[in-house]
Order: sequence, then structure tokens, then C-alpha cells
Amino acid sequence: MLVDNHGRTIDYLRLAVTDRCNLRCAYCMPEHGALFANKDTLLSLEELKRISSLMVDMGISKIRITGGEPFVRKDIMSLLEHLSNLKGLDEISITTNATGIGPHIANLKRLGILNINVSLDAITPETFKKITKRDTFQKVYDNLVRLITEGFNSRINFVVLEDQNIEDIYALIELQKRYPIGVRFLEEMPFNGTDRNFNKLVWDYKHILEHIREKYPDFIKLEGPATSTSINYQIPGHKGTFGLIPSFSRTFCGSCNRIRITATGDVISCLYGKPKANIKQLLSEHDSDKVARAMIKDVLGKRAKTGFDAQQQDQLAFDRSMTAIGG
Repeated sequence: MLVDNHGRTIDYLRLAVTDRCNLRCAYCMPEHGALFANKDTLLSLEELKRISSLMVDMGISKIRITGGEPFVRKDIMSLLEHLSNLKGLDEISITTNATGIGPHIANLKRLGILNINVSLDAITPETFKKITKRDTFQKVYDNLVRLITEGFNSRINFVVLEDQNIEDIYALIELQKRYPIGVRFLEEMPFNGTDRNFNKLVWDYKHILEHIREKYPDFIKLEGPATSTSINYQIPGHKGTFGLIPSFSRTFCGSCNRIRITATGDVISCLYGKPKANIKQLLSEHDSDKVARAMIKDVLGKRAKTGFDAQQQDQLAFDRSMTAIGG
């Protein structure tokens, strides 16, 4: 079992398999001049398998595959097949933009990988194109409907962006009224690879909730696990739920059970802190996993208590893009 220096059990790994993406959402990376890692510095398929096996053996019971966009990686299904056979791994989930998931839906279902988060920041084609700089809304929406109708535990992650997609918040509430899905509204984070000033967040989770309350005043708060990053609600008569993720306000830090490994092998113990080690380098230098195990324990033994502490300790400048960190 992995335990950090604040007594928190770490059982959840967010594993980025690529920093590439076929969309260009401004809150995630700059539209032009995105700095992607050299392909030879990305984790290979065998390294991803070795890392996941090692982490599960150390006590990780949940792995979320992130990117970039995971399905731009041609060997992604081979990794997922490997994960599905790991004893002790209770949950495999994927965060995707759903542009390329369509051909893999049947195999995902066969492997029992049913927890899919779809990053969808607009429910109208025009707004979608404005945010993503791509004209693929219909493909994403069709794949989302397939996931819902074929029984996947589907959730939508919607980053609330001032002056860009506010009008779609109510439309997403109407979507979860008709379908048994979870729609989660996220505060925007400062990891977009640009120099945008991020001293103040207008649409924090409290503002988002009050905006929803104006049209849907009757909702109930749902109980959830202590480690959840989302505050979840249900409106009577709706098939789905909605939630708020205070990703910038960081209200959930006290119960954080996550560790991140980027597509280049950087180990990140807090999203708002700098990488603490590189597991790819260690694995290339050692046939045994012993050194990598010791490194993971050392990183977690020096972990900041909150995202604010990590940001202050590391004097973090918000100049990294989310696609490089991992979703």
C-alpha cells in the first residue's frame, strides 16, 4: 500500500500515454506552436506496461488513461488489454475527446472498460468549433450517444470558459435530464501553455452552481466518496446528475489519493507542483524495478499537503500546457 507523508492512501494513478491531441482547445494548449515532446522521449508501450504493473503491485487499484488524446496512439488497445489482465486493478477508466473512440467501443466493452469521461466543452457545433478549432462535433456527439446506449458509465467533462460556452451550461443540464450520464462542470485551470493572466477566476465552482440554480432551483446534493474531486447533485426527475469540480479552488486537496505520470515519464505528486522524478530514465538504467519503487515512495514521502502549498514550494509558473502534464 502507498501512503504519503500526510497519511493519505494513494491508490489512483493518472497515466498519460501521449502528449499529442487532434484538437486545439485553448484552455489546454496554445492554438499554434504547441511544444510536443520528441517521440523518442515518450513512454514506449513496453514501458507503459511495466509502469502500470509496478504501480498496481505497489497498491494502485485504479488507473485512468489520459493524454493528450489517448486514442491518437495506435497501440492503445494493447496497453488496455494488458491493464485488463492485471490482478489487483479494480478500475480502468479513460478520459478522451471521443473523436477516435468509435472503432474501439466494441473492444472496450469486451475488456470491461466501461468508465469513459468525454471532454466536451460545448453542445452546439458552432461553439465546439470555436473552442476546439476543429469541425468534429457530430463525430464526438455520435460516439457519445453510442457510449450511452451501449451501457458505458459515461461522463462529460465541461470546462466553463468565460465569454465562450456559458450559454451551453443549461443545454448540458438538459442533456443529463434525458440521459443517465454525469455532467461535470470544471473550473478552468491555468495550464494552457500561454501567458494569459490567471490571477482571478470569474467562473469558480460557487458561481457555476449559482448560475445553475437560477434556472434549476431544486436539486439535492449527493453523497460521494471522500476522495472524489467532484461535488455532485441531482435534479428530481432527471435521469443523470451534474457535478462541480473546483480544480482551481482546490477544495479537495485534503483527501487527494492520486499520483500522475506524464507521457514522458515525469512523476507528479500534485498537479500544482513540479515533476519530482522521471521513471522512464530509471527504468532504462535498471533491469530491476527496485529503484523505481524506492523513488515512488520517496516522492510520496515528501508530498505537499495541498495544491496551494505545492505551488508555493515549487514557485510554479503556469507556463506548462495541460496536454504535457496529463489530464
